[in-house]
This record gives sequence, C-alpha cells and structure tokens, in this order.
Amino acid sequence: MTTIDKIAWLRIEDGRLLGARSRGKDVYYLPGGKREPGETDLETLAREIGEELTVDIEPGTAVHVGTFEAQAHGRTGGTVVRMTCYTADYRGTPAPAGEIDELRWLIYADRDRVSPVNRLIFDHLHESGHLR
Repeated sequence: MTTIDKIAWLRIEDGRLLGARSRGKDVYYLPGGKREPGETDLETLAREIGEELTVDIEPGTAVHVGTFEAQAHGRTGGTVVRMTCYTADYRGTPAPAGEIDELRWLIYADRDRVSPVNRLIFDHLHESGHLR
C-alpha cells in the first residue's frame, strides 16, 4: 500500500469551508499539499498555503483538527491519502495561484464534489456543527 502524506488548511467561515480546484481537476480539494523532506506539519502548511492562495499562515495560531485517511481520488486501489488538518489564522486575501484555478466556499451539500478523504472531513465538520 502507498500512502500520500498531505497537510490541509481548514478555513471555515459562516459554516462554509474554503475549497480549491486544481487546473484540470473535476473535484475540489482542501488547500494544502505534500510535505517536503524534513518539513514539519506547520512548515508544510505555511509553504503550501502561501504557494496556492498567496496568504501567510500564522503558525502560532494553528490547531490540529484531525487526521483522516481514504482511497486517493483518481488512483488505483492501494493508494491512500493521509490528510492532517489544521485551522489557522492568516494575513492577506486568498486568491488562486500556482496550480489552483478556482477557490469556492463549500457547504455540506457539496460533499459529492470533493475527493474521498475530504468527504470524511466534511462528515466530521458537519457532525461537529462547523459545516452547514
């Protein structure tokens, strides 16, 4: 089994979760990405969010929300995504950059428009009353 190690930013406002759609993809993902060798979770989070959304994460405000695992979207069986999720404050205005084509505020009704691991996260956030 192959595991893809990813770090994600959960930005929730008014019961909506910020999602990103990468160029050429048909589903929304949570902003974030893969860890570089030797990086901590928070270093990965700050680097990826800066690259994808042009904002600066404030690492001292980061709170671990949970770690979720599911079959990787668009991959053959045996490839799992492990998504470690954090909330954190930020400076700037989120805007698509790099491989990101679109940002969208998602609600629970958008659950079918996200990857399998994000569906688990949507369920968790909805059950805990954070996602409408």
